[in-house]
Amino acid sequence: MQQIVSHHITSADAEIAYWVLGYGPPVVLLHPFPANHEFWIPAAQFLTTRYRVILPDLRGHGDSGVGEGPATMEKHAADLSLVMDDADIGRAPLVGVSIGGYLLFEFWRRHRGRVAALGLCNTKAQADSAEARAGRLQAANDVLDRGTEPFFESMIPRLLGKSTRETRPDLVEGALRMMRKMSPEDVAQVQRGMAERPDSVGTLRTINVPTLLITGDEDILTGVNEAELMRQHVSDSQLRTIPKAGHYSAWEQPEEAGKLLRQFLDQL
Repeated sequence: MQQIVSHHITSADAEIAYWVLGYGPPVVLLHPFPANHEFWIPAAQFLTTRYRVILPDLRGHGDSGVGEGPATMEKHAADLSLVMDDADIGRAPLVGVSIGGYLLFEFWRRHRGRVAALGLCNTKAQADSAEARAGRLQAANDVLDRGTEPFFESMIPRLLGKSTRETRPDLVEGALRMMRKMSPEDVAQVQRGMAERPDSVGTLRTINVPTLLITGDEDILTGVNEAELMRQHVSDSQLRTIPKAGHYSAWEQPEEAGKLLRQFLDQL
């Protein structure tokens, strides 16, 4: 495995960590909640022979601080802009899973000139329903009262596909290990930030860069329906479904995800 180099920057009220792997044209990969940059390392191996892969820890995840108040999409987008500045990246393909996708919609609205292409994986454009929003805010309060472990345990069947849970206990344990780097405060403020995120369906029609949409056939959170909605609205987009994978499809099937991304990037 190639050497991975860590970097730290200050973005407003938080320290943000990111890692760099490989050499060549840059590509930025954004992990889902409640994971961190390690989520992408297995799949990134398929990119690093040709690309310089930038792996941030999103605000409140991994080694990055959460700052004051909810970790809103505006804050995440500002963090990403500063990471790109620090890594000397003007414009690049940007790939995000779940919350990584939510923040890319915000980033597109604010900094579209910096986006060469988009990868939107296991994510959706709609804002939370009233019920989902209430659930996030309740979860935020619960982790502050009871700690994170019950929350993380409850997330596993929602984040990892049935195939993974039944056959890959190592991936289940690895996912929990990433999650456990988050404090109750981190989880609470990230959940509150996601609950506040705006609806991005209207943004989809403005996306005019090559876009790869990926979902898992066992993703019960943002499955094929959400990906199909994005495909219908984003003119230059292609949809790929990874078999035997849930919401964490790139973690569950890194070879498949890595090859899909490599093919997409090589065509740009």
